[in-house]
Amino acid sequence: MSACHSEYTGGTGARRRREHEPPEATAEWGWRYHHLGIPTDEHRPDEVFLEDLGMHVSGFGTSPYGVEWMRFEPDSPVQELIQKVPHLAFQVDDLEAALVGKTLLGEPSSPMEGVRVAMILHNGMPVELLEFG
Repeated sequence: MSACHSEYTGGTGARRRREHEPPEATAEWGWRYHHLGIPTDEHRPDEVFLEDLGMHVSGFGTSPYGVEWMRFEPDSPVQELIQKVPHLAFQVDDLEAALVGKTLLGEPSSPMEGVRVAMILHNGMPVELLEFG
């Protein structure tokens, strides 16, 4: 039996997920995979600097897998956990509804027009939720 067959049920009390089944976030909640954010110390040639966040991002626009590299300035206001631990990001239709019962890492924000984001904490890992509108 693989490691993903642990007794943990995600706190929902639901039946344990089997290997061929998609995760609850996509199968039941309707969340859609958007990207995987990976912190790095490497300078990358296609970096874009996000001044308000004190971070450089790269890779998202060209990665067929949605990988986004994140390099942070020493004075970045982004929480340390997000600067150190990779995060999964999901697109949601209703950010407020998706946040019900979740542990927030800071307040929801709008990094650009038409996009609202929030970071939540799941088992010590940050998860980003994005709503486009």
